[in-house]
Amino acid sequence: PLTPEFAMSLGRALGARLGAGAVVLVGRDTRRSGPMIEGALAAGLASAGVSVRSGGVLPTPAIAELVAFDAQLAAGAVISASHNPFPDNGIKLFGSDGFKLPDVEESAIEASLGAPGDRPTGEALGAIDGWQDARTEYLDRLLTRLPHRLDGVDVAIDCANGATVSTAHAALTQLGARVTVVADQPDGVNINVACGSTHLDLISHTVVAGGHDLGLAFDGDGDRVLAVSGDGAVVDGDQILAVLALDLHARAALPHHTVVTTTMTNLGFRRAMRDAGIEVRWTDVGDRYVLAEMRAGGFVLGGEQSGHVINLGHGPTGDGLAVGIQLLGALSRTGETLAEAASVMTRLPQRLVNIRVERKNDLATATAVWDAVAVCEHELGENGRVVVRPSGTEPLVRVMVEAPTEADCDRWCAELTSVTKAALGAE
Repeated sequence: PLTPEFAMSLGRALGARLGAGAVVLVGRDTRRSGPMIEGALAAGLASAGVSVRSGGVLPTPAIAELVAFDAQLAAGAVISASHNPFPDNGIKLFGSDGFKLPDVEESAIEASLGAPGDRPTGEALGAIDGWQDARTEYLDRLLTRLPHRLDGVDVAIDCANGATVSTAHAALTQLGARVTVVADQPDGVNINVACGSTHLDLISHTVVAGGHDLGLAFDGDGDRVLAVSGDGAVVDGDQILAVLALDLHARAALPHHTVVTTTMTNLGFRRAMRDAGIEVRWTDVGDRYVLAEMRAGGFVLGGEQSGHVINLGHGPTGDGLAVGIQLLGALSRTGETLAEAASVMTRLPQRLVNIRVERKNDLATATAVWDAVAVCEHELGENGRVVVRPSGTEPLVRVMVEAPTEADCDRWCAELTSVTKAALGAE
């Protein structure tokens, strides 16, 4: 459980690893528990002789960006549960290069939680100060890298009552767009509630009712973005990634003619990229795996269907605002509407079912489940896919089926759900 006591202990462990005299940048989203957890984390860091600069409410990518380009900062921390419901919260850690800490580094910090050590006193304690210009510094860097003029673009944005309330409207307005904002009144408990990238009805209704060109919906911490076209149709992360990949490819700016995605990416994306002469690399689900493949192969573009898209030419992590600006820039270069650009990819019918089970960890040895998967894969052949995997954070098994028809998706999801519940116990 993420308690103030745990946050303070984590701060001490991280501080001990960084060493006295280091400086850490901390930011948060708009959850009520954010200031409490931030205060505890900062206290732990300061007690280890590490100074803290608080950026206040900032998107996760802003912290990553600022840490990467400020030599005084040894690490960054974000208090956020991203797209998850309001009662949740979490702590994301970034190294001095702006990238999330690798698993081995996080494990080492966890292993040192509660370890005895010297406690600085007096002037050796770390200072805790606010950084009033953090937002401005991030926006300046973002707009310097992405100077796409958006004059005449009429866009609606949904800030999910989250961290992008501090940045998105200002950035798009400075670039010349006409901007209408919804879900930009956080009260500490309404983050991601019936809004944002996990609840697209609000932005879809806003776009259609207001006659806007398109809409962008961010998640609670601003590292994801999804879009809706002028007619209110959803444009997901696969389609956004396809538009950006084709734009970079056309400008000879896609290294190795390759884009990186996960196993959950729609098969229609792979077909669209194949037709354009772009190679697709696949990874396990999770932005850290996409990023690892990108860095290992020297690739610049990758992402997930959820709208977490990474362009290493524009920052060290997924940045919903940066991706939204890149998307608008790509549309301006072609003169297409979002609906026209997204039509390059024909989505296969897809179903994703989350099955709550008692024994998630037994999935790997659940023979009945894998036998059913084999039967499904044999029937679908090259015209579909099946992905079955455990959730990384919840007692869930996720089943994704792509098939030629909606009816086939429903039939196989129902079959695999039934077998999975029987094999692993329905919670």
